[in-house]
Amino acid sequence: MLTLSIFAVLLILLMIDVPIAVAIGLTAIAFFVGMGQSDFLMMLPQRMYSGTTGFTLLAIPFFILAGNLMNTGGITTRIFRFAGALVGHVPGGLGQVSVISSMIFSGMSGSAVADAAGLGQIQHRAMVDAGYKPGISAAIVAGASTIGPVIPPSIPFVLYGAITSVSVSRLFLAGAIPGVLMGIAMMIGIWMMAGPRGLPSSPRAHLREIVASFKAAFWPLLAPVIIIGGITTGFFTATEASVIAALYALLLGFAYRDLRVKDLPPVLFASLKQTCGLMFIIATANFFGWFTIFERIPDALIMQLTAFGASPVAFLWIVIAIILVLGCFLDGNAIFLITLPIFMKLCPIYGIDMVNFGVVMTLLIMIGNLTPPVGMCLFAVDSFAKVGVWKLAYECLPYLVAILLVTILCAFVPEISLWLPNLLMGKEG
Repeated sequence: MLTLSIFAVLLILLMIDVPIAVAIGLTAIAFFVGMGQSDFLMMLPQRMYSGTTGFTLLAIPFFILAGNLMNTGGITTRIFRFAGALVGHVPGGLGQVSVISSMIFSGMSGSAVADAAGLGQIQHRAMVDAGYKPGISAAIVAGASTIGPVIPPSIPFVLYGAITSVSVSRLFLAGAIPGVLMGIAMMIGIWMMAGPRGLPSSPRAHLREIVASFKAAFWPLLAPVIIIGGITTGFFTATEASVIAALYALLLGFAYRDLRVKDLPPVLFASLKQTCGLMFIIATANFFGWFTIFERIPDALIMQLTAFGASPVAFLWIVIAIILVLGCFLDGNAIFLITLPIFMKLCPIYGIDMVNFGVVMTLLIMIGNLTPPVGMCLFAVDSFAKVGVWKLAYECLPYLVAILLVTILCAFVPEISLWLPNLLMGKEG
């Protein structure tokens, strides 16, 4: 009963447009006071501070900065041109190009919103100019942008690793194959819709154009190789990789002369704003997580699930249902911070691998990015597409189905995500 009351209050606060960080913190404070435990509020500053001081979390601002530098430094244009030369002639033409370019860009930024807001504008403009309806074009951009946090590097994986103490390097590798499967599923969906919805395609590119576009995009394409190669060889950690990604994006921007010194202040300020907003949510959510543990909510849920005789399969279906519902109302980072303190205690009981669980959770959160009323990718794309959030959400349904199918596959066939980290880093203990 207490658990339902807590989450009911939290959802009510969110539905009346209370900022996420404030809603999370207020919920914990209200229940401490309401249950006569206000003395424990002295822990609020300490828990908020400790929630944002982990070494792993240092990767978040640098990956955010890397994504913003890439969007400003002309890297996205080169990636889009190369993807167009490869698959522009396939049915669905520029829609297929958008998915491929997002898969490439995701190997550098790790953020769905960065993908949608930066590369997405180039994709949308190109598709509309080629004759795509704005709603269809915007939906393709929004759907493709969700690949960003699954193919490494990934900001959600960094956050998941910081909360659960799971190796971020293993999480990065675990996301590679599911991310590629997401892209393939979306490309199949676009190919199937190409005829019925009249999606044009481009003439097949000449070999000369393929080579020229590859040369132009060579150094950006090298970024994922450097990042993932360095992590798997142990040359640097996932956190250090974020710094390297940001420096690499900075060097390329200046080398291509698309980034100037006067562009740096707005890029740095935008990155600072995004980082501060996310860190404030992390800080208050850490206090909320401590509150749930203090009130023994995970223990109560364990007892209830044990009493029901829930199997590992049933538990996974329960998780999928919970996250899909929460994804309609909460930002993905908030979902991680609220639910993981509970789920991370339940997974070992049911023999669920925490690395694969991280991949499944991230995929579910990507679905939440495409579901209103709080779909972050919908907001990011609609900010320039101007087609309306609800119409955009409707057009995104085929991509939601594609992501959900990949999610279910990964949830119940964990070898899909675990094969690569086990191959390159060996099996854990």
